[in-house]
Amino acid sequence: MADLERLAELIKQKNMVDGEIARIIGRPAERGHTGEYIAAHIFNIALEPSASQKGIDGHFTSGKLAQKSVNIKWYGKMEGLLDISPVSLPDYYLVMTGSKVAAASSKGTVRPWIISYVHLFDAASLVSELKRPGVKIGIATSVCSYLWEAAEIYPAQHNKELLLSDEQKRLLALFG
Repeated sequence: MADLERLAELIKQKNMVDGEIARIIGRPAERGHTGEYIAAHIFNIALEPSASQKGIDGHFTSGKLAQKSVNIKWYGKMEGLLDISPVSLPDYYLVMTGSKVAAASSKGTVRPWIISYVHLFDAASLVSELKRPGVKIGIATSVCSYLWEAAEIYPAQHNKELLLSDEQKRLLALFG
């Protein structure tokens, strides 16, 4: 019973923190909504008014990518998987992830809300590249490590389509 009582207390604390997060982001304190809020502020993205817009979370508002649509993902770990909706592709996928881990059971592990890496994929090019070897496109699409590396914009800047300022790097580091 002690574990159950401790769990109840922790959930009460989590609900209080989630309430504060929801107050800040204006949406429920889920990883997806929070990631969209973070990305919007760091990468100058205007979010869609409705969180239910299929395949598109917003549009870049400045720079080389201005007016381009984007789907934002925030994964707790970098496992090489990406949820792709082939029927409603955005122009880009902006993917923030935690630390790199080998694919394994999640039993006994956590998925912390951290940002260790950020990747920017041109959606059409990515899907085209994945179709060549016959990869199944959809939820939990397996993306080869060389594609993740080529798309990385943080902490290393391999993809030059979205160059990060020192301020953007500083802000991302707050979530590391």
